[in-house]
Amino acid sequence: MTTARNHPAPQLGELEQQVMNLLWDSSPRSVRDVMDVLPSNPAYTTIATVMQNLKTKHMVRSERKGRFVHYLPQLSREEYVARQMHQALDSSQDKAASILHFVQDMPEEGLQMLRNYLEQS
Repeated sequence: MTTARNHPAPQLGELEQQVMNLLWDSSPRSVRDVMDVLPSNPAYTTIATVMQNLKTKHMVRSERKGRFVHYLPQLSREEYVARQMHQALDSSQDKAASILHFVQDMPEEGLQMLRNYLEQS
């Protein structure tokens, strides 16, 4: 079984993050689809380069549909965030203290979700 620890979450630039959010919200999308939605009006070549970079980072995969190439996320938003959380925790000198600080700052709804999960385990 592949876990989040086996594959670190790549660092994403601001535009890469915007593109991933679009893909997570609604995919597949072509370069043109992404261009049409982003408020910054990026050039076609800019988004094409971002898509290639995201492919290199194993964040997206491409599918050819007729004469267009569409992009889909390789992992869910939740999987990506979990990988980021594992990386942050793995870099801590005191994992227990880091977890306790994280949990202390959680809103009540998050704490209740955690309690429910732990009760089921």
